[in-house]
Amino acid sequence: MNPDNLETYINHPTWGLLYRVCMVEQNQELFTTLYAQRLFFLVTTDPKGLKFQPIGRTEARMVLESRLRNLRRMGRTQEYDQLQSVFKTTFQ
Repeated sequence: MNPDNLETYINHPTWGLLYRVCMVEQNQELFTTLYAQRLFFLVTTDPKGLKFQPIGRTEARMVLESRLRNLRRMGRTQEYDQLQSVFKTTFQ
C-alpha cells in the first residue's frame, strides 16, 4: 500500500477488489468495495501481511472525518481538498 494520492486497489479474499479511500495512520488505510461502496475495511499492513477489519458505514465516515480534521490541522490543503471530494462522493 502506498501513502500517496494514487489510486490503490487490493484484492480481498471474499469481497474481491477493494478501492483505497484514504490513509488513516502509518500502516493503516481505509478501503471500500469498488462498486457499491457500502462495505468498508480498515486494512493494516504488518510483517505477516494484510489484516482486514470490517467496519460499518458510520464508523468509516468517522474515520474519514477524523483524517480530514488532521489534514486541516497540519495545513495539508491539497490532500484535504482531495479527501473532501472523496468524502462527498462516498457519504453524501
